[in-house]
Amino acid sequence: MKRLDNLLKLLDTLTSLFCSIVLALLLGSCGEPIPKKTADNKNLSLSESVPYRDRMFVQEYHEAFPMDSNEKGAQEVKAILPLDDGTVWIATMAGVFRKSKDLRSWEPMLPEKDQGPAFDLEIDGQGRVWAAVWNGVYRSNGRGNLELQQGTLPPIAVLANSEEGMYALGPKGIWLKVNEGWSRKEYHTGRSIRSALSDQKGGLWIGTDVGLFHCGPQGVTIHQGKEQLISAYLSSMAYATPDTLWVGGMGGVSIRANERMVDMKRPNDGLPHSQVNVVRKSPNGAMWVGTDYGISRFTPGIPDYSVRLSQRWLMNNTVNDIAFDTKGDAWIATEGGVSVIHCFQMTLEGKADFFYQKLLQRYVRKPGAVGLRWMEIPGDTTTSRASDTDNDGYYTAMYLAMESFRYAVTKDPKARERAKKTFDFLQLLREVTEIPGFFARTVVPAEWEKTHDMNRSYTEREYAAEIVKNPRQKPVEKRWHVSNDGKWKWKGDTSSDEMCGHLFGYYCYYTLVADEDEKKRLVFHYRQIMDALIANNYNLIGVDGKHTKWGVWSPDQLNRDPEWRPEKGINSLELLAFLKFTYSITEDSKYQEHYTHLIEKEGYLDNIDLMLDPDPAWETYFDIYLALYVYTPLIMGEEDEEIKARYLNHLDGWYERYKPAGSPMLNFVYNWLKGGADGLEASVFFLKDAPLDPVDWIMDNGAREDLPVLREPILEVLQVPLRPPSEYRTMRWDRNPYHAVAGWPNQERDPVYWLLPYWMGRYLELIQPK
Repeated sequence: MKRLDNLLKLLDTLTSLFCSIVLALLLGSCGEPIPKKTADNKNLSLSESVPYRDRMFVQEYHEAFPMDSNEKGAQEVKAILPLDDGTVWIATMAGVFRKSKDLRSWEPMLPEKDQGPAFDLEIDGQGRVWAAVWNGVYRSNGRGNLELQQGTLPPIAVLANSEEGMYALGPKGIWLKVNEGWSRKEYHTGRSIRSALSDQKGGLWIGTDVGLFHCGPQGVTIHQGKEQLISAYLSSMAYATPDTLWVGGMGGVSIRANERMVDMKRPNDGLPHSQVNVVRKSPNGAMWVGTDYGISRFTPGIPDYSVRLSQRWLMNNTVNDIAFDTKGDAWIATEGGVSVIHCFQMTLEGKADFFYQKLLQRYVRKPGAVGLRWMEIPGDTTTSRASDTDNDGYYTAMYLAMESFRYAVTKDPKARERAKKTFDFLQLLREVTEIPGFFARTVVPAEWEKTHDMNRSYTEREYAAEIVKNPRQKPVEKRWHVSNDGKWKWKGDTSSDEMCGHLFGYYCYYTLVADEDEKKRLVFHYRQIMDALIANNYNLIGVDGKHTKWGVWSPDQLNRDPEWRPEKGINSLELLAFLKFTYSITEDSKYQEHYTHLIEKEGYLDNIDLMLDPDPAWETYFDIYLALYVYTPLIMGEEDEEIKARYLNHLDGWYERYKPAGSPMLNFVYNWLKGGADGLEASVFFLKDAPLDPVDWIMDNGAREDLPVLREPILEVLQVPLRPPSEYRTMRWDRNPYHAVAGWPNQERDPVYWLLPYWMGRYLELIQPK
């Protein structure tokens, strides 16, 4: 698979964006988690100054190197060895292969007649590569070719370089190569040898299925039993310090010092799986532990740990070997090919530049919508095409808000121009329907044959089943309509989500960007929508002359129909915001009168309190952000101090309830309305840790052994405790980040989710450039 078109040729893009600086600042190691307190970020005291002054941090990204051989076992990579000259060697169940620097293809290194299972690789002090293979030990010659070394009994499973020479170990014995001869070592150990490591004192540690052996001039010592090891079934070893040995195997990692076990790493201590296959120390001192389900990294002095799994980070979750090149990049042997986790230094401003260029190149489509792309082959961006969603208008409005903040910070005329063109699209959504005040969910070119949600029909039986399941269900057979000019297809059944998203975009555009002419245009546009809403008893009336499935704000439904009780709080808040914003930009008293009527006669101000303690059956994560989008125009536009105080108190309760998610969108909107720097550390952490990879890879955190599976904080889905954004699906502020299993790898998500809170933080001067 061509992973992400090599992440959209990331290195080339970074070079053009940051010139030679970024590449010159390549880190010495990957994998150091950003210091933070807890994942839920409750009541964080800022460890960084306020505001946050932008500076370099570690950014990682994944590059995949699948085997291009169809030979059986070629994808099962057992060992990996990157060399100083940029070449990479791998041992697979189909033989030994090598990849030259800057190339992606692998060439076989064993004679064709000798190709077969290979188990280990090692390099000696002279820079020669050694390979443990089914039929013996091979060593590279001056021409880079492998030659069979006579003198051992195959198969050879493990190699270990030491000051005294190269050790070769297998089920038939242990040999030491000194000069050009082999000497057999009469060490009485288990024959199931899985790993070996020089003790740098003339001795050898050997891990087997039956325990840990120390062999040397003084003899052989065996370590078994629960006081010595978590289990005797061992796989890998590495020194954390000269006196501390990490021993991995079944059950986790046994940490040994002074001839005894002093600590351990098990799932409760941060391992995603209890079967450990490899332990390696990175150049920065972090310990990388590869398991049957991903990698966990532990950095001295930092209590938290980080996990890398799924195709966002690995070709396969079963990790067999890890090695580091001269830049500190981690090369990873998996059961499905080779992965590299690259790392370099980056600033938030540099990351914003990178995301913004990709946004303009890939995620803006005719006639101005901003949204995701669809891949015919999951994860393969070479099969990517522009696509539509139900919420294109909503997400495009988020882009409008982002460009508005960007303009407010930079005064870049291109930001103003792009914001104006984006408003053109949102205006087109209303004009294209030719239904007074009704706007479409999205618009696509008329020639598109594939859309997200095609027209369909319902039989009487299907319709009966739908309304039994949900009496409010509105089967819409004709979702797509052709515009009268024949240029576009537009999608109806517009929802409350669209109204809320549009409102936030309009407020930001009107407040931060629009000149007097644009303000007049926006006023005319929004007045059309609101006049139709008022004329239809506060409901959004669609093509069929009835309210859309979700476009309902009428007191007849919210206050008097029990089926609408779940939306009573949030929809009341929404309608008050719609009316308050319209009054603010038009100064037409009729909108204020409707607003006052809903508060005084229909109890809408009391209704919103239902949001602060919702019935668990009705709470959805999506509604959190619908509230976020409407709070701002509502509170900013309110002139009655008593009512405004009530809104601000409501905002406080809402924020305290959802602050643990660590969302920079929540934090920065709250700070916009209240002042201060609440959640700044959590926000900066999110912006740093969010991956560059735009593919919405499936993240199955529910299969991790280090995390419990819960029914909270949102009762409706299986969840896990909040993990950093690099460990959950690509966020777009419409999904629950606690989901145990989430993702859709056919989708390539746009980076507005990152750019919008970044530019909000810049606008609020909570984030300042380097």
